[in-house]
Amino acid sequence: MADRHALDEVVEFTSGLIRIDTTNRGAGDCRERPAAEYAAERLADAGLEPTLLERTPGRTNVVARIEGTDPSADALLLHGHLDVVPAEAADWSVHPFSGEVRDGVVWGRGAVDMKNMDAMILAVVRAWARAGFRPRRDIVVAFTADEEASAEDGSGFLADEHPYLFEGCTEGISESGAFTFHDGAGRQLYPIAAGERGTAWLKLTARGRAGHGSKVNRENAVTRLAAAITRIGAHEWPPRLTPTVRAALTELAALYGVDADLRDVDRLLEKLGPAAKLVESTVRNSANPTMLDAGYKINVIPGEAVAYVDGRYLPGCEEEFRAALDRLTGPDVDWEYHHREVALQAPVDSPTYARLRAAVEEFAPEGHVVPYCMSGGTDAKQFSRLGVTGYGFTPLKLPEGYDYQAMFHGVDERVPVEALHFGVRVLDRFLRTA
Repeated sequence: MADRHALDEVVEFTSGLIRIDTTNRGAGDCRERPAAEYAAERLADAGLEPTLLERTPGRTNVVARIEGTDPSADALLLHGHLDVVPAEAADWSVHPFSGEVRDGVVWGRGAVDMKNMDAMILAVVRAWARAGFRPRRDIVVAFTADEEASAEDGSGFLADEHPYLFEGCTEGISESGAFTFHDGAGRQLYPIAAGERGTAWLKLTARGRAGHGSKVNRENAVTRLAAAITRIGAHEWPPRLTPTVRAALTELAALYGVDADLRDVDRLLEKLGPAAKLVESTVRNSANPTMLDAGYKINVIPGEAVAYVDGRYLPGCEEEFRAALDRLTGPDVDWEYHHREVALQAPVDSPTYARLRAAVEEFAPEGHVVPYCMSGGTDAKQFSRLGVTGYGFTPLKLPEGYDYQAMFHGVDERVPVEALHFGVRVLDRFLRTA
C-alpha cells in the first residue's frame, strides 16, 4: 500500500511540475528539460538510473527501468508526457503556472493533462524504494516531450532511435482512463481506455484562377474550398463499431437495463442518457474543419486557398476514411495528411485489463468499470511501433459536478487533492499485481 509520504508527495510533485512552464506551442516552441530534470532527480533518489535523451536541445525525455523479480515476464511501460498546451493567464482564476493548492485542489496547466499522472508515477516508485518492494515484471518508466504536438521530439524519437530502452515491453499504461464519470442519476462510472481513434490531420488546397474581385470568376479557389469544407462538415459518417466500443455499449446497456441493439447505435445512445458521452465520439469516423487561410486583399481573388481539417478514424477504417475524403473534396480540391498516426485497439478480456478493473474496484467499490475508446490520441500510438499494447489508466476519484473532460486544455484546469490520493493508491495496487 502507498504510504502517507506518497500521498503527500503526489500533491507536492503535481504542484512542482505545474510550476515548471513546459508550454508546447508547436513548431518546436517548447522546453521540457527543467521538468525532465525534476523527474529524473526524484527517480535517482529512489535508486534508479534515469537516462535523459534529446532529439532537439531542450526537448528532453526521461527513461528508467525498475527490475522485476521474474526475468522471464514481459515488461510493462508506464509513461506520461511533460509538455502542456498554452494557457492565457488573464483568463484564469489562478495563475496557470502557480501550482497553487487551495481548498483541497491543485490548480494549474497540467493538473489533469497530465502532470498529475507524472506525479503519481514518481510517488509510487519512491514509495516502493522506501519499502524495498520490487514488482514481478520489469517496469519501464518514461516521461516524454512533445506529446501535445507531433511527438517527434518525444515518444516518436524514443521509439525510432532508442527502442532498446523498451526491450521486453508488451503493454503500456498512460492517459486517460479510470476517472469518475457521474451519470447524473447517482451512478459512478470508471471508463478504462482500450483503444484510440487514428489521427488524420489534413491539409486541403484549392487552386483556381487569380483575378480582380469585381470580375466574374468561375474558378474561384475560395469558393471551391468553401464548398468542399461545407460538404465535409455536413457529412454523416456511418456507425462502425470496434470490439472495444461494442464491449462498452454492451456493458452500459446491461447497467442501464436497456436493449443492447447494436443495429441502431444512435437510438441506443439516446437510451443511455448522459453515459452516452463516453462512446458517442467513437462510434464513427469524424472530420471537423478547423482552420482557413486564403487571400491577401479584399479586391483580389487568390489563386489558392487552404484549409485544415481534424480527422479521426476508427481502427480498421482508414481506407473508408480516405475514400470519403476523396469524394467530399471533389475534383477541384486536393488533400494530404498534415499529420497522421495509427488507430489503436487493445483487448478488454486480457489479464492486464482484468487487473486494471480490479484495482479500481478495490478503492471504488460503488463504481462501475466500463471499457471505452479514446476519441483522440496519446503517446501510445508511437510506442505501438514497438509492439506495445496501450491502455488509458490515470485513476482519479472525482466529485460530482467536476467536469473532467473540460479540464483538458481548458481554463482553470485543476485536480482535487483527494483525487490524487486515490490515483496513487489505485496505481500502486495495479502495479503490484501487474
